[in-house]
Amino acid sequence: MPELPEVEALAEFLREHAVGHAVIGVDVTAFQALKTVDPPVTALAGLLVTGVARHGKFLDVDCDGLHFVTHLARGGWLRWRDDLTGARPVRPGKGPLAVRVRLSPGEDGRAPGFELTEAGTQKRLAVYVVRDPGDVPGVAGLGPDPLAEDFTPGVLKTIVGGSRAQIKGLLRDQKVIAGIGNAYSDEVLHVAKMSPFKIAGTLTDGQVADLHDAIVSTLRDAVGRARGLAAKDLKSEKKSGLRVHGRTGEACEVCGDTIREVSFADSSLQYCPTCQTGGKPLADRRLSRLLK
Repeated sequence: MPELPEVEALAEFLREHAVGHAVIGVDVTAFQALKTVDPPVTALAGLLVTGVARHGKFLDVDCDGLHFVTHLARGGWLRWRDDLTGARPVRPGKGPLAVRVRLSPGEDGRAPGFELTEAGTQKRLAVYVVRDPGDVPGVAGLGPDPLAEDFTPGVLKTIVGGSRAQIKGLLRDQKVIAGIGNAYSDEVLHVAKMSPFKIAGTLTDGQVADLHDAIVSTLRDAVGRARGLAAKDLKSEKKSGLRVHGRTGEACEVCGDTIREVSFADSSLQYCPTCQTGGKPLADRRLSRLLK
């Protein structure tokens, strides 16, 4: 799933490549992806792309005050096309293509655009056309952005204070902190040297400060690595930059211990026992109690 760093990189890419072009048309092939009807998606035609923003994991393309907002979900992605001239007409229900946005030609005569695609059978990619990004329920309910200047250790202390949630789940809760998902929560907790199942409300002031530093540094580093890359290269960059997530069985680059995994019904997490749990492997929650 694209998380904050990838969505921020996509936003920067579109600011460079899409801003200044007019929308020629929007073709929707996966009708279940379109979550709004007023304004209609056809209202975007003829409007100028004036800006691109990110709200958590939501990508927001501002078209003269009308907003094309998308959430790529688990299997979605954005693919930039330098020239859609002569592109085959879209066919509803055929292949991974969900939405195609066609833009006006540039000085070179090519008509660029971008396509939203979604792999897999769980079709959760969502597209909204709204007058205000806050009209999107998921955006309206977002917690603070961890890369905003006002996301301080004090703010994080308030978030975790008294919470009985495990810290891994709390970090992934978009209503608590916006933009962090399964992969970067693993990375943050590895940097913070913290068990994913530690109860949030038990963190000391020192641990809150360490966690805040880990959140900000991990996300900023990931954004920095992704900055300037073409959209098509972001997935591979993310994978190569992860230290524990998706690396079960490999050696931890910090201590050399073997990275372990805990599996759930629809996801899994990875961690280093030496760095995070005092050398104790965590048990599978489905089979026994978790070690803290």
